[in-house]
Amino acid sequence: MHKLSESRRIVVKVGTSTLTHPQTGRMNLRRFHNLVRVLADLSNSGRQLILVSSGAVGLGVGQLGLRERPTDTPTKQACAAVGQCELMYLYDRQFGNYSVNVAQVLLTKAILNTNGGENAGNCMERLLEMGVIPIVNENDTVAIDELELEIGENDSLAAIVAGLVHADTLVLMSDIEGLYSADPHKDANAELIPVVEKITPEIEAVAGGAGTPNARGGMATKINAAKMAVANGIDMVIMNGEKPEKLYDLLLNDAPVGTRFLSGK
Repeated sequence: MHKLSESRRIVVKVGTSTLTHPQTGRMNLRRFHNLVRVLADLSNSGRQLILVSSGAVGLGVGQLGLRERPTDTPTKQACAAVGQCELMYLYDRQFGNYSVNVAQVLLTKAILNTNGGENAGNCMERLLEMGVIPIVNENDTVAIDELELEIGENDSLAAIVAGLVHADTLVLMSDIEGLYSADPHKDANAELIPVVEKITPEIEAVAGGAGTPNARGGMATKINAAKMAVANGIDMVIMNGEKPEKLYDLLLNDAPVGTRFLSGK
């Protein structure tokens, strides 16, 4: 098992539940600021980072004053269009405070399934060489793949991106500590599984459904992402995004954080 502190190219995915307040869908500014500060610091340490960020639709719901996440695709697209502006504005402004440049990379399933995926990978490669942090999201305003759950969510997108850029490590930040032996919300005896050496049917069986109301991803989608990551020789970690500072423990100090899926490299 290699040391994660030796990872130089890292894809970090943050979910809607990490970025926003569940009651309103609006940005959790304290957590957002902490996340940006930690990522900027890791970038300053010489690591190359790609951020896959959910939150556009959720932010749009909050910006538009909707009481709940819409169910029809056109309204979801409208929320994404509004929310994506707010999301990138916040990222650009906050990373700018640390003199770190960011770039928006919007992808679609059609692009990823064609030579466009290679083109996107080449673009991100060049951005990384220039010291820029690419911020990736599904292009919900022109493609409904994610909204219709064809890709499923940004967990899978993050795994695809990790493969495109030949990342060393993929980190999924969520609202749960990691993979448990049972649903910890329902079973008080559920135990955190610190390391998964192989994704077996038993491991898949403990995956649950979607989490918070404004988010779509659940543990099952993270297991699917882990399958893609390890198949490409990339270790993956599921960790709680409540305290972004734990990325230091994980990526600098090799401390056990969350659940690590081993690629066998």
